[in-house]
Amino acid sequence: MSDNLAELQNLVLKHCTRSTVTTAIPELTLYRAEAVSEPIPFVFEPRVYVIVQGSKQVMLRDRVFDYDASHYLVTAVDLPVAGCITQASPEHPYLALCLALDPVQIAELLLVVNEQQVDPNQACIMGMGLSPLNAGIIDPLLRLMKLLDQPEDIPILKPLIVRELLYRLLQGDQGCALRQIATAGSTLSQINRAIHWISQHYVESFDISRAASVAGMGLSTFHRHFRVATNMSPLQYRTQLRLQEARRRMVSENVDAAEAAFAVGYESPSQFSREYRRMFGRPPAKDALCVRADQLSERNSARPLYVHQTHCD
Repeated sequence: MSDNLAELQNLVLKHCTRSTVTTAIPELTLYRAEAVSEPIPFVFEPRVYVIVQGSKQVMLRDRVFDYDASHYLVTAVDLPVAGCITQASPEHPYLALCLALDPVQIAELLLVVNEQQVDPNQACIMGMGLSPLNAGIIDPLLRLMKLLDQPEDIPILKPLIVRELLYRLLQGDQGCALRQIATAGSTLSQINRAIHWISQHYVESFDISRAASVAGMGLSTFHRHFRVATNMSPLQYRTQLRLQEARRRMVSENVDAAEAAFAVGYESPSQFSREYRRMFGRPPAKDALCVRADQLSERNSARPLYVHQTHCD
């Protein structure tokens, strides 16, 4: 496995010349950083994440996931998290890749391999997990990366390789979560529907019972399963989405704190400022100023700026 991991490192290093590279394989994204980073809030979508050099820490509220090239991370639902690179240098940059997970492809594979159907009453499980990296995961990823040097082969071979990788993931520790999101009527699939609904309506003032109705659950059952899947309550989930979007507007669009707060659904500026400071550690205006200054410093130093994208890692 060590030889294949070293080859995978070389391929990521070759093809990832910037902080983030979307490859000729749309589902596959590469990452590179030459310095450790402060915690950055972002949203993990359903993906398998593999670090091939360096290490990283991901925080899902009070749950902490530390991983490096010895583990892979799977997220089965959209999760607002904070992440920081904990090991990286210009000589040994942080290198990682992620592959989008499609529940439809997983469901089709379950039919072919005759996997046991998920019991709709099966207990909900957390939507994020770490597992030891093994040859069954590395080998198809390596062949997928090699396709970047043979783009004419991508349309034919990519579906076969991705299918093999999904099969290996289903056989691993995170297979239960993947089976649930690919099975209509499963508990995690129901929670996933509610998560998507909240993501589309978080600016609005709504009763959480509406999200429970989307999930097809009673309110108390919904709260219990939502917390298991996301490690937070539905209202905490909505707050995280609101604050992340407010920060993006202040940093990228240079809007003031009051305008950003109103745009994401806050009616009380004091509540916005209080919750923002609790999440980011600084008052809104000061935080936005510091983030913009850090970004300018990174650009001026010509070092890759590690910025998490909401569509992937």
